[in-house]
Amino acid sequence: MIVGEHKPIEEIIESVKEFSNVLVVGCQTCVAVSLTGGDKAARSMAQALTHAFKDYKTLHIFENSVLERQCEKDWIEPFFDLPQGVDAILSLACGAGVQTMADIFKGIPVLPGLNTTFLGAQDQTGVFNEKCAGCGDCLLGLTGGICPITRCAKKLLNGPCGGSTNGKCEISISTGRDVDCAWHLIVERLKELGKLDNYEKISEMKNWTPGGFGGPRQLIYPGETPF
Repeated sequence: MIVGEHKPIEEIIESVKEFSNVLVVGCQTCVAVSLTGGDKAARSMAQALTHAFKDYKTLHIFENSVLERQCEKDWIEPFFDLPQGVDAILSLACGAGVQTMADIFKGIPVLPGLNTTFLGAQDQTGVFNEKCAGCGDCLLGLTGGICPITRCAKKLLNGPCGGSTNGKCEISISTGRDVDCAWHLIVERLKELGKLDNYEKISEMKNWTPGGFGGPRQLIYPGETPF
């Protein structure tokens, strides 16, 4: 899932201060799970902005709204009517959602309320860890379901490096928290699976082309199973 975090409130205040009628729109899918984009987050943001401007200027915060998905036009256009008088939208969605909203409401600025951080998984309640970089050339079948591109600080395809100690990455020192060595995890997982021979396969230089070379990527759904 896509994980996002709120922009600093000072940055948001700066971005909306020139407008008079702002609509806060949450997104009820990915970022709602990380507690930054759902209904509660939208209501909290609206309240924070109302409070921030109470002694500064008149800023009308429209009743906040929540869309199931801001990244899909089919989920927006048939079900969402923009209130009359809105001169800016503050979107609590990922970057894809912000851009989709901007494509639909072309005459109105759509401002981001979040920083899109990573594709992650919730390993425990309230803790999200980055697990995928969307590189377009998945290696998980060879590495026991653990991604070296995302979870190795050096993105090594053949590891571990000399900075791995007792199963921890050398960046643990600078980050102040224990960071698992991805390749230590991979080796241990391959042992459990009886696939340690995978570790002995030397990976050649990675082809990064599927990860974004040549401009934005596009997937066209054929409407039927492609195999």
